[in-house]
Amino acid sequence: MEFEDFVRTRGPALLRYGYVLTGSGHDAADLVQEALLKLGDNWARVRDKDNPEAYVRTVMARQHISWWRRRRREHLTDEPPEGSYLDAHPSGELWKTLAALPRRQRAVLVLRYYEDLSDGEIAEVLGISRGTVRSQAFRALATLRVRRAVYERGEA
Repeated sequence: MEFEDFVRTRGPALLRYGYVLTGSGHDAADLVQEALLKLGDNWARVRDKDNPEAYVRTVMARQHISWWRRRRREHLTDEPPEGSYLDAHPSGELWKTLAALPRRQRAVLVLRYYEDLSDGEIAEVLGISRGTVRSQAFRALATLRVRRAVYERGEA
């Protein structure tokens, strides 16, 4: 497969993944662009030895973590992205709730449940300890449970 074919076929999925990580269509597009630039530089090596999409997703996760480490501030939006990033997911409330989580917690949940990575793999991707992965996942899930209960009672 050539680089252009890869970008054409996997680009929409990478944008969705970027949106889940960042909570912003613009940030997702920037994240995909940065990752594809790195992939393009390493295409010959990655194409033959590794799974190119796994490589790009790892680059995206690491770049996202790098961004929020530098910013240390949330920039959330109530606006859905252009296009149909959420069309495949019937519950828009879930994505809004995920977007409200702190970036590290959101990244841990995305990598655990969307990417199906183990705690050790998540720790490696994010550059944190396994214990931090578990504590961030615990806190994020506790927050989601509380928000779900509030939503179900109609208080949201």
